[in-house]
Amino acid sequence: MYWVTSTSPITMSSYHVPVLLHESVDGLAVKPSGTYVDCTFGGGGHSALILSKLGPEGRLIVFDKDEDAKKNAPEDSRLYFVASDFRFIKNYLKFLKITQVDGILADLGVSSHQFDTPERGFSLRFESALDMRMDQNAAVSAGDIINTYEQEELARVLYEYGELNNSRRVAAQVVSARPIQDTVKLKEVLSPFLRRGEEHKFLAKFYQALRIEVNDEIAALKDLLHASLELLALGGRLSVISYHSLEDRLVKNFIRAGNFSGVPEKDFFGNPLVNMKAVNRQVIIPTEEEIKQNNRARSAKLRIAEKIG
Repeated sequence: MYWVTSTSPITMSSYHVPVLLHESVDGLAVKPSGTYVDCTFGGGGHSALILSKLGPEGRLIVFDKDEDAKKNAPEDSRLYFVASDFRFIKNYLKFLKITQVDGILADLGVSSHQFDTPERGFSLRFESALDMRMDQNAAVSAGDIINTYEQEELARVLYEYGELNNSRRVAAQVVSARPIQDTVKLKEVLSPFLRRGEEHKFLAKFYQALRIEVNDEIAALKDLLHASLELLALGGRLSVISYHSLEDRLVKNFIRAGNFSGVPEKDFFGNPLVNMKAVNRQVIIPTEEEIKQNNRARSAKLRIAEKIG
């Protein structure tokens, strides 16, 4: 992790097209002298807009555990790049002697670069090894899960993270066909479950489940949300873009109640104990025009909250 030492603007690249760019950054209500965190740097699009709103005294700390994202780091003395998972946000900010921040942004999910790089194994479009690691130094890949998980554990992953109602039968089919080393073999093994016209939908759910398990995405999001309560100053903003119902439900419930059940605790008099309030009453979704320009934005949902206590 490092401060970047000189100043030049970030240029948009094909690495990743930022989703809900202006809506998510505007939701932070950036103060020129404030301190902000971009938890998912990627191609740097959201960070570029935040930096454009910061003055000389402002600071932006960015996180990305994908080594490829380092290449997009701008030369700007106000920016600090952390090559790590955002779930460790508290540790790194403590190291930087930062106790409070004015805003936290997270654009969850997979970057366009990760989808479009065949050997990373994130996309259904390519023939590749079963990888799906956002951190390429991580020990466990999608192939490890496919080939080593017990049948019941694999069924749990497919049900919880892919919401596949037939997860037990699917897991049994996978286990019986081991070893499975690449996407071609995997699709062959899953072919009995691919109904005509719904092949992509099923495979997308299966891939989603594997990706979430490989990268421990749900636990990481929970860690980030808990940390946001401690790190945000009063009036600070949290801006989160999610791409599937599992993530969105966690964010919505946490904003509403400060926990993941969505039911706030109450004080002795029965008053709800809440620390955040939703800035946007309705979830913000991309416009039809944005979806036309970037089809990967179609499932995005943005929720913005302000710390009130």
